[in-house]
Amino acid sequence: MKALVYHGPGERRWESVPDPAIADPTDIVVRIDASTICGTDLHILKGDVPEVAPGTILGHEAVGTVVARGDAVTTLAEGDRVLVSCITACGRCRFCKEGHYGLCMGGGGWIFGHVIDGLQAEYARVPFADTSVYKVPAGLSDEQVLFLADILPTAYEVGVLNGRVEPGDTVVVVGAGPIGLATIMTAKLHTPGKIVAVDLADSRLAKALDFGADIVVNNGSEDAVARVMELTDGLGADVAIEAVGVPETFELCAELIRPGGRVANVGVHGHPATLHLEKLWIRDVLITTGLVDTFTTPKLLRLIAGGRLDPTVFATHRFALGETMEAYDVFAAASETDALKVVLEGSKHLQLVEADGEPAVAATAR
Repeated sequence: MKALVYHGPGERRWESVPDPAIADPTDIVVRIDASTICGTDLHILKGDVPEVAPGTILGHEAVGTVVARGDAVTTLAEGDRVLVSCITACGRCRFCKEGHYGLCMGGGGWIFGHVIDGLQAEYARVPFADTSVYKVPAGLSDEQVLFLADILPTAYEVGVLNGRVEPGDTVVVVGAGPIGLATIMTAKLHTPGKIVAVDLADSRLAKALDFGADIVVNNGSEDAVARVMELTDGLGADVAIEAVGVPETFELCAELIRPGGRVANVGVHGHPATLHLEKLWIRDVLITTGLVDTFTTPKLLRLIAGGRLDPTVFATHRFALGETMEAYDVFAAASETDALKVVLEGSKHLQLVEADGEPAVAATAR
């Protein structure tokens, strides 16, 4: 099969690799029907995630069709359409039993495109299938559920819920890229008083208004701290959500927050940021960080099925899966292309077959 393979910082190639196979009885193999690229993939290519070894297939978001299953898989059948989440859960360890699937100690957590081969490929092996994938409800398209693999639950859990957004709150979202826009979209579920989006790109700020922001601030031409203080009678935001992943934006959030407020960090950081405890300690500020657990995925899936959320607005560009190299160029140049999320469309007519025409299922991993 073909896949997008990481070969070290700055190096990626669309190339032939061995077909995936059942390695454990709890595995399934899926044909990738739709995948996408995440900002985290760009961080990996910059060298910000050194745990990713050269030779790893990238990608951790996909919708696919089950083509093979291990003997221990009981809730899925060949032919089922499934959402493959960015987080895998063994279902047995302490953290899984607490609902902290992102911290799974039994071989799960964030593994796709990180410590095992990922989902920007024609096919993928999915461990712990019974506890890690979600059947796609009949009538929903791939694009309607694809962004539940990562950005929507990440924004909602790590941003909105960790930030304890409440009705009437002033919420400032720093960064109006895809994860920031997902934060704005899901924050509206909690009826904040106003949502302020801060970014350096006017095009992204225009998108923020489309996604539900009430006020936008270009921090390149306007003092974001002064503007937020003006909007809050000098107090500061109730909740500031960092959605970029660079030191400057985290430090900005710490300046924007009111006494007793909450800073929720969503961005993936590759460099140290300064924590000004000499200013924050006396102001009773709560700072949270985290990797998504995806415990809200079923709830968000119900909201999509019920027409309460429409994630398809994230899809600005579409490519065939074989055009993944070009898709990366477009996604990485978002300031020029206005890309939010690119959809990589797999061929639903490809078959993983052996000579006898049956789906290939091997007893060992490749």
